[in-house]
Amino acid sequence: MERTNIIETINKAGEKVKVSGWVHNRRNHGKIVFIDLRDRSGILQVVFTDPEMVKDVRTEWVISIEGTINKRPDKMINQNVPTGTVEMQAEKLEIINKAETTPFAIDTDGYDINEEARLKYRYLDIRRERIKNNLILRHQIIQYIRNFLSDKQFLEIETPILTKSTPEGARDYVVPSRLQEGTFYALPQSPQQYKQLLMVGGIEKYFQIARCFRDENARGDRQPEFTQLDLEMSFVEREDVMAVNEELIINMVKNVCPKKEIQEIPFPRISYKEAMEKYGTDKPDLRKDKDNKNLLAFCWIIDFPFFEKEDNGSWTFTHNPFSGPIPEHMEWLLKKENIGEILTTQYDIALNGYELGGGSIRNHQPQALKAVFEIMGFEEQRIINNFGHMLEALSFGAPSHGGIAWGIDRLIMLLTNEANIREVMAFPKAGDGRDLMMNAPSRIDDAQLKELKIKVSEIKKNK
Repeated sequence: MERTNIIETINKAGEKVKVSGWVHNRRNHGKIVFIDLRDRSGILQVVFTDPEMVKDVRTEWVISIEGTINKRPDKMINQNVPTGTVEMQAEKLEIINKAETTPFAIDTDGYDINEEARLKYRYLDIRRERIKNNLILRHQIIQYIRNFLSDKQFLEIETPILTKSTPEGARDYVVPSRLQEGTFYALPQSPQQYKQLLMVGGIEKYFQIARCFRDENARGDRQPEFTQLDLEMSFVEREDVMAVNEELIINMVKNVCPKKEIQEIPFPRISYKEAMEKYGTDKPDLRKDKDNKNLLAFCWIIDFPFFEKEDNGSWTFTHNPFSGPIPEHMEWLLKKENIGEILTTQYDIALNGYELGGGSIRNHQPQALKAVFEIMGFEEQRIINNFGHMLEALSFGAPSHGGIAWGIDRLIMLLTNEANIREVMAFPKAGDGRDLMMNAPSRIDDAQLKELKIKVSEIKKNK
């Protein structure tokens, strides 16, 4: 008999079906035993009038049951579950797999359970209704993004994971090369350079649900590896990029999260200067009612300073070295004048006090990009070593272009009212960057080190 998803049983009254899943809980009433069976689609009450059939079955065992779906009497309807109008009269039971006693309860929201235990046994934690629903919403959000952008003639293109280490603001994760001795790849902090090179290649409209890697200290809204919507467009100005993203976000919320309310449409626009003076932050929480968990207050922050001083007195970029200045400040950039007053075309989008994403119109002329690195004090050879490929690419007729990237994990965290992005990722890392489930990072054996021509210094153990 073909398996029926549990949620489909609400339309199967009077029919014989087969359902499969996990034993959510068991209630023994003497001559009758009730089992709540759980699969991804929902929970179904199953009635056993022969207790012997189910006497050994325990919670989290994986079983299949064949039987008849019956409508429940009006007094027995359970309004708390979608399948509460029906139940199954069990006729046949198959045990697919037994289960050890789980290290924590599955049938709770899990907030009171030690997080290290939840991450160590994440495959069990995923069975939890809350985590499952978070991952379902994640799928729906990404699916909507893909369909929306594809309808607007964007091409989804994958870019390399093994790439070049360049200074982009955070530490790189590096990967040794076996074939090119003594050299290393870096994992991408973002696909920034590749997406610009796609614009040079004439793709015009690109997006990617991209994996990104940054070796920085974790916090509630940050992970060593994360996912972002990455997007780039050719022949555009700032308003074009902001408009398509605002339209995407508004429609996505309305279609995927209809219970959510967007406070203000179009999204307010605030200059960086005003945001800092009025709110003390460049990611203000503009919600008029912070107790309303379904209220979403988006806003754009614009007119950022391009450069800021480091402690040693040198200049560094505030957001992205590939950003272009606002058109009226291009001459200052090329002449390296009034550096502290140059404004960039950077635009950030904030949501409820979090930076959701950011982007800019890029420097599409090589001399302008080179001027950025010169202002930062890079010597000629360093510019060539780190960014020579970009300067060369821009010299072959690059279109004007710009884009944005926003954090998928952070967005879903906010849409689900979770306090931590680990709650919306399938297999997140702990706060110190460890994968407690896979026990990573871990040592590799001497043979691998020898093959890679790598020698590990002795590590002193803490006493």
